[in-house]
Amino acid sequence: MGIIEHHSYEPMVGDPDDHRPNTAWTIAIDPASKGVDGGVRGLTLVFERIAPGDAIPLHTHSVEEVVIVDAGRAEAILGDERRTLDPEGCLFVPPGTPHGMRNAGEGVLRVHAAFAAPALDVTYLERNPAPGTENDPPQPPVVYDPRA
Repeated sequence: MGIIEHHSYEPMVGDPDDHRPNTAWTIAIDPASKGVDGGVRGLTLVFERIAPGDAIPLHTHSVEEVVIVDAGRAEAILGDERRTLDPEGCLFVPPGTPHGMRNAGEGVLRVHAAFAAPALDVTYLERNPAPGTENDPPQPPVVYDPRA
């Protein structure tokens, strides 16, 4: 059955290019897509609770993405544009377009994103470096495959 009733959020730690221990996230896929038959296989969702002052570093994906602000105030970057988004604001991101987002409010910024792909590839252009990696360049593209 393709229903998720609750998400289990984890701190944004472990990635040398996007270390945000005060921010939490989860990747959601159709539970039925892990089987041989059925399920929605071509969509992946990300939910984030971004702490005040935290930012998603500038990055790209090889697939389309849409980001929706659920709560809070975001400063969004899409290519050369920078805009402030309030709840229900959306960011439509074409493949290969640099984008990022910063919590511009005082409370938690809640966003979710939808990707037209079964896995997420991320190429970081900027970093939130993990401790001990401050002088390192961005890592090669990383792929998150929740079905693996």
